[in-house]
Order: sequence, then C-alpha cells, then structure tokens
Amino acid sequence: MRMAYGAIVSRCAATLSSAHYLCRSIPPPSSTLHLLPAALSARIHGKLRCPVAAAAGGQLLHDAGTTALVFGGAYGLVSTFDNLTRRKIIDQKLSRKLVHILSGLLFLASWPIFSTSTGARYLAALVPCVNCFRLVINGLSLSTDEGLIKSVSREGKPEELLGGPLYYVLVLILCAVVFWCDSPVGMISLSMMCAGDGIADIMGRRFGSTKLPYNPHKSWAGSISMFLFGFLVSISMLYYFSVLGYVELDWTTTVGRVALVSLVATFVESLPTNGIVDDNISVPLASMVASYFIFGW
Repeated sequence: MRMAYGAIVSRCAATLSSAHYLCRSIPPPSSTLHLLPAALSARIHGKLRCPVAAAAGGQLLHDAGTTALVFGGAYGLVSTFDNLTRRKIIDQKLSRKLVHILSGLLFLASWPIFSTSTGARYLAALVPCVNCFRLVINGLSLSTDEGLIKSVSREGKPEELLGGPLYYVLVLILCAVVFWCDSPVGMISLSMMCAGDGIADIMGRRFGSTKLPYNPHKSWAGSISMFLFGFLVSISMLYYFSVLGYVELDWTTTVGRVALVSLVATFVESLPTNGIVDDNISVPLASMVASYFIFGW
C-alpha cells in the first residue's frame, strides 16, 4: 500500500514538472494590446502614433513657412524692379525681362528648401497660383495694380496680363506639381523659358541687327544667346539639384543631352509664329517634350 501511494505521488510530481516546463516554453502573445480593454488599447496605439503625426505636422508647418517666405521674396522682387522703373534707373522693358528671368529661376531654386513630404510640391505651387489669381483679376480689370501691370506687361495694358505673363505662371505651376525635384524635365524647361528666352530678348534688342533668314523678327544674336544661356543655366540647375541628392546624372552624357534640348528650344523660339503661339508656351513645352524623350524620365 505504501509502495502504491509512493508511486502515485511520484507520478503526480512528474506531471506537474512537465506542465511547468510546457508553460515556460509557450511564447507570450505577440501584442499585449489585444489583451487590454479597448479604450486603453486605443489610447496606447494613439501614443505610438504621436511621433509620426508630430513629424507630419512639423513638415506641414515647415512647408507653410517656406511658402510664405518664397511668396514674400517673389513680391519683393517685383516691387523692387517696379521702384527701379519708377525712378527711371532701368528701362521698363529691361525691368520686365529681368523679372521674367529671375522670378522663375528663384522659384525653381527654392524647391529644395521645402520638405520631402508628398504635399510639399503643392504648397510650393501656391506661390505661382496666387500670382495667377492676381494676373487674372488685374487682366480682367477687376482690380488695378499699376506696379504689377508695368512690371510684367509690354505696353502697360491690363489685358496683356492674360497672355504671356499668365502662361508663364501656369508653366511654373505645371513644373512644380508634375516634375518637382525628381525629374530634370521641369528644371530644364524652366531654365529654357526663364533664362534662355529672357536673355534672348535682351540680347536680340541690343545686338540683333543681323536677322535670321527665315524670320525677320528674330536675330542671330538672340538665338545664339538663348542657346548658350539656356544651356548653361540648365546645367547649373541640374548640378545644384544633383549636389543636394535629388537627381543622379551621368555627366558624360548629360551635357550633350542638355545641349540637344537647348538646340530644340532655340529653334522653336526662332520660328516665325507671328504671335500665334506665345514663347512662354512654345519654349517650355518644346523643352519638356525633348527632355522627356532624351532623358527618358
């Protein structure tokens, strides 16, 4: 009887030891949050998401502040040249072309200041959007901003704002939203429209006595200047964005590709369109198409 009782006790001890081993072997639940009450679990999940939400909020505030800064710079640029024109320090036509050259290039150069968030490009595009609104309301004579009209129009007429100046800001919006910092297409297109076309007009007026054989309104000086400055500024912008890590380029082939795009844009700008197509449409669109096919992205 004592032997039977001892055997039972020994067997029970062995069973308890096995159960204890199994309990230690079972891994804990993957997430203890599922074992908590729903309200407490939701609160803990919310705390875990706080760093992500804070980062997104910080990027939004950064981009909003940068947008205000860029808009202030654009407004200051136009006001500066308006004051210079009023004081007769520089000619009105030269002032208009300098605004044409600098405003777009400075807008392009400001892109890396924005964050890397998805919505950064849209906040940046608000700057030309506001200028687009100003051009429309002044072009329709719903408001009168003499400084704006004198700084961007050829003859000081409000309706001129609905032509080339409006197309100009629409191209800025298009390049910011569609291409942004990820593609050389937008960078080259804006460089050709702003620097190439802008400097071509300045040089053509001053040294354009020898006209092109197929277009008496365009000169060799203007076309050569457009090709050279469009090419150089495009290369400079590509280098600027590549140094900051936005694009990776093989410079042994990039230089030749940019030269080809510059040649295409220069030829399109020199065509005798007789005012049918504005240069602020034809030049950037030709640059976009050529860049897309040459660079492939």
